[in-house]
Amino acid sequence: MNLEELRTFLEVVETGSLVAAAKRLNVTPSTVTARINGLEQEVGQKLLHRNKSGADLTSPGFKFHRYAELMVQLWRQARSEVSLPKGFEGVCNIGLDFDLWHGPGQRFLDYVRTNSPGVALALWPGEQRMLDRWLSIGLVDIAFCYAPQAGERFVSRVLFDDELILVSDTRLQTPGFDASYVYVDHGDAFRRWHATAFPWDLTSALVVASSDWALDHLLRHGGSGYLPRRHVAAVLAEGRLHEVADAPSFIRQVYVIENAQTVRPWTWYDAALAAAASR
Repeated sequence: MNLEELRTFLEVVETGSLVAAAKRLNVTPSTVTARINGLEQEVGQKLLHRNKSGADLTSPGFKFHRYAELMVQLWRQARSEVSLPKGFEGVCNIGLDFDLWHGPGQRFLDYVRTNSPGVALALWPGEQRMLDRWLSIGLVDIAFCYAPQAGERFVSRVLFDDELILVSDTRLQTPGFDASYVYVDHGDAFRRWHATAFPWDLTSALVVASSDWALDHLLRHGGSGYLPRRHVAAVLAEGRLHEVADAPSFIRQVYVIENAQTVRPWTWYDAALAAAASR
């Protein structure tokens, strides 16, 4: 198994065609076929259904796909670390929950770039399951997320409490769940809290799994939804959105999960974390 075979497999999956993958890779279709055949022979399973209309993943191919992505990503990371330009003392690979870029992610990045310019940074956004997997295989050194990580190799620190509040484009004293209500999916814990606080049958016409997207929608189209207070502080101050006064709020903790052995020699790290946690 080699990287060219893995890259070719991923291109075929993305384009849905051996011919299209060949054009993107600037090789002949027969080369793509040979690489896929070699990969399937090494894996011992048929990874793709091939036909005149294109190529689709088999069941083993579907399982193999995520490992192929990780192997290619790990290679890119290894090459990046080994080939650091002169003057760089190391690299910090950061996993980041999508909702934690605004605030902690930005502040961490700004601090390191300003105060430790010899440290190269690589940021990888993802959901919790992806972050857990990346930590376990060593793709990232630290992760900003909403759940602690088990295991002797990891240390989980609480950075701050993230408060979710109900906001609306109109001034409301009590929650009003009409057709304009946006259900912002903040994960398993939030689903339980929301169901307990509002036990009646509530079906939203719009479900969004990103605070940024939900905020953009509320500002453009109006409505209401639960968002982190830190996300909406500026628009609340401007009067573009309003907090629903009598609505319950929910608290979820923001963690940084770190590979203890990797971060131990980083003299800049604690100060960067303090900057990330500042509000």
